[in-house]
Amino acid sequence: MAAAMKITLLAVAAMAVLSTASVATYNVGEPAGAWDFGINYGSWASSKKFIPGDSIVFKYSPQAHDVLEVSKADYDSCSAASPITTLNTGNDVVALPATGTRYFICGFAGHCTAGMKAAIDVVSASSPSTPSSPAPASGPSASNSPPPPSPSAATSVRVTAGLGLVVLLASLLA
Repeated sequence: MAAAMKITLLAVAAMAVLSTASVATYNVGEPAGAWDFGINYGSWASSKKFIPGDSIVFKYSPQAHDVLEVSKADYDSCSAASPITTLNTGNDVVALPATGTRYFICGFAGHCTAGMKAAIDVVSASSPSTPSSPAPASGPSASNSPPPPSPSAATSVRVTAGLGLVVLLASLLA
C-alpha cells in the first residue's frame, strides 16, 4: 500500500514538474544567424513551438537594425509608421506571456521588405507539439536559407529539466 502511494505521489509530482518546467528562451534566427539579412524567419518560427512563458531574444547590431512589434496589417505591409513597441539595444528580450500571434519587423528602410520580419505564434502548452505550417517565404533570402534542425535546443532543455526534477523527487520519496 505504501509503495502504491509513493508511485501515485511521484506520478502527480512528475506531471506538475513537467508542466511548470517547460518555459524556454529562443534566440531569433539561430542557429543559422541572428536578427539580420539572410534568414528565413518564416521557416525559423514555424519550426518552433512557442508557449506562454517562453521568451525570444533579438540579437543584432543596433547601428544596422532595430525591432518593431507591429500589428498584423503593418507586418503585412512592412509599415514602421505606428509600432506597438520599439526595441533598439541589440540584445532585446521579449516575453511571450499569452497565446496569440506577435508580429515583428526591422524598422530600417527596406529591411522588412528584404525579409526581416517574423510572426511568432504562441500556442497553448497542451496543443500538439508539431509546429504549424511555415509562413509563406518573403524577400530575397527566402529560397536560399537551409532548413532549421527539427529538435530545438529549447525543447531539449525542457525535457532535460523536467526529467531531472522527476529524478530528484523520486530520490526524496524513496
